[in-house]
Amino acid sequence: MASVHESLYFNPMMTNGVVHANIFGIKDWVTPYKIGVLTLLYEMSTTKPMGLLERRRLNKLILPLQQGPDLPLDQFLKTIEGCCLGMVSAVKLRLFLMADRELQDMEDFFTILPSAFSDSEPFKTSVAGLFMRQMLLAYNKLSFSQVYKLYKSLQQYCHQRDLPEGSSQPAEDMELTNIEDSSADCIDQEELRFEFLHTSFFFSPFLENKRLKLFLILSRSDENRGPLSQKQAEYFLARQAYLLKNDENKAMSPAKLQDELNNILKFNPDFAEAHYLSYLNSLRVQDIYISTHSLLHYFDRLILSSGEGKSNGDEGYGRSLRYAVLNIASLHCRFGHYQQADLALQEAIRIAQEANDHVCLQHCLSWLYTLEQMRGSDTVVLTEDSVKIAAHFCLPYLASLGIQSLVQQGAQQGIAANKLLDALRGTDILHWKQSLSELIEISLAQTTSIWRMYGKSTMARQQAQLLLNMNSLEPVNFSVQQNNTEAFAVVLCHLAELHAEQGLYAVVTDIMKHLKLQFPPHTQHAKLWMLCDLKIQFEKAMNDGKYHLAEPHVVAISALNSTEGLYRKAQLLKALNQTTEASKILQQLQQQCDKNRNTQMSIRVMLASAELHWDSGSGFATALPLLLKALALSRQNNLQSLTSETLLHLAFTQLMLGIPEQALVLVQDVLESVLAHGSLMDKGRALLLTARCQMAVTRDSPEHRLPADVELAVHTLDEAAVYFSRLDCKDRMRDIYYLQARLHHTLGNISQRNQCAMVFRQLDQELPSSGMAALNRL
Repeated sequence: MASVHESLYFNPMMTNGVVHANIFGIKDWVTPYKIGVLTLLYEMSTTKPMGLLERRRLNKLILPLQQGPDLPLDQFLKTIEGCCLGMVSAVKLRLFLMADRELQDMEDFFTILPSAFSDSEPFKTSVAGLFMRQMLLAYNKLSFSQVYKLYKSLQQYCHQRDLPEGSSQPAEDMELTNIEDSSADCIDQEELRFEFLHTSFFFSPFLENKRLKLFLILSRSDENRGPLSQKQAEYFLARQAYLLKNDENKAMSPAKLQDELNNILKFNPDFAEAHYLSYLNSLRVQDIYISTHSLLHYFDRLILSSGEGKSNGDEGYGRSLRYAVLNIASLHCRFGHYQQADLALQEAIRIAQEANDHVCLQHCLSWLYTLEQMRGSDTVVLTEDSVKIAAHFCLPYLASLGIQSLVQQGAQQGIAANKLLDALRGTDILHWKQSLSELIEISLAQTTSIWRMYGKSTMARQQAQLLLNMNSLEPVNFSVQQNNTEAFAVVLCHLAELHAEQGLYAVVTDIMKHLKLQFPPHTQHAKLWMLCDLKIQFEKAMNDGKYHLAEPHVVAISALNSTEGLYRKAQLLKALNQTTEASKILQQLQQQCDKNRNTQMSIRVMLASAELHWDSGSGFATALPLLLKALALSRQNNLQSLTSETLLHLAFTQLMLGIPEQALVLVQDVLESVLAHGSLMDKGRALLLTARCQMAVTRDSPEHRLPADVELAVHTLDEAAVYFSRLDCKDRMRDIYYLQARLHHTLGNISQRNQCAMVFRQLDQELPSSGMAALNRL
């Protein structure tokens, strides 16, 4: 089931207010690359014969060219060529004219540049017009020596291909930033504040699919590149943070992103947001040292940049300290350091109480019950208190998270499905009203898990498809759909398991390929599909009777989930007829389940233990108490699939105890549910058991009804064979052909008997011995 508090990953850059946009202390400066962008704008304005589609492409290209890092001339021209082939020659000609002639030609270009736009409204109001005015202002403030260095840099920029490697001089570019503008530091800081990394920050009508390809070019690191300008750094950090949140695969690789961040911090160590992005990047590779180091540096810089606030007020570094400790607690929770997380939470609570910060206290309470859940404690009371307080202080996000957590705990405690779904429906109304798409996704993933746990596979598939086909409510920026969250991973894993249960392994392969592509092994949700894939491969090997292939999967499953690993190991040992070792493991697993209150696994362990009793010398009667206990527990917790499986075990036990009439009644009662929601293996086993009960009942049938009863059993076996053949389960097909041969012999159908006997003998020679009698298993 989806973890409902993964989205409670606190981002202080959203809630801790604003930071100064002028944190670099320098303004945009003129570089040869930006002269190229200005040349492109000038040629677009003066070149009249241009197609509408080409002009539209160039208009969409302008914004990423302005905001991205400086590109080499070859990449710059190649980018323009992808939008308008004719514009490349015009831009290249004007750039080389300025570079190959005298400095006066560059001066003339800046003189005539405003004339092409002075009468147009976009020059006054558009982003491109603002960019041109900034560049003109920066150029006019350059001294003569700086203009000369800019001219020499333009020459080097245009003739990079003619220069040997390592001959570039980024130092000259850096000297161009030393603009003597004493008024730059006196600009009103309130006008330059912005909300960094907030969702509204990313909305732009220019962003489409082609911009992502462009970004891969714009974000290429260059060791010789100087510092990014203020706007370039802000755009780079905003883009990467958004990609990390919504589609990690399209963000830069961890190593490459860290190199870019180190380059930014090299020229400005006090850039707080770069430290925070470094913290997020370190979490991708589970690096506790660098992530802690970057997080502490972020809050150190943030406190220094907001020193005008009061220490215990709502603003200033007092607030930053509270959320710094809270983020440290969340970091330790993520890495499983529960004691350190508890100490950090207690410190955050103390500071928030001193400051009377109810919002921070509510965040602390949410993390507190999350931490207790990770430890395996009962947190119902804490969660209910959190929901009440969040509703009192009008914090719908935290209140909804608390309700979803209560639903998850209620499902594990066996509360009826209608009550849980009613609770989720009430929160969904709030989510849709406030467009909380992240919580909507979690709610749909939870509903899928609940239906799956209760044995309603059809409803689970419906909810999964609803989530996968839902359009994101957030603005779609940087060509990203919000589909790399934990909710999507959980739903796709459910779909993979449901398709595997129906024998559609080709579809499972496609789903797994998508999961591996969407959630690479280094991402935090990769363990979900890894465990799902291993369980599917294990079940397939067990169904095929290839126990030597199942053994490596047991070791891999144990590394990801010890409980699932122990259960699969017991299944494998039981199949290999090593009953003593399997019994010890099941007893150990039963104790763990009772301690952790894992009801589903506890019922499965009881059923596996009952099967061991069937194979032991104690007989079938000793399995009845275990089966009755499992039946009561499954009905108490409304687990329909496990209830059906337990009833099949009871029916088989009654059959072997010599009361086939009662066994047939039990099977017929549960058969409809199994055929509607069960897996192919469950359907085949249920029909096979039905046929065996029908065969046993025919012993007491009158002679005139005997042929009809035997024909009914043959027909039931044919239906069971259809399901087993779709799974390619030869071991079970061998049992069916054996029973069909006996039934055809009873009916006197010699040819059909011989045919079934021949197929049975071929399968019996092909398959290894199963280690247990075919008639003594379900």
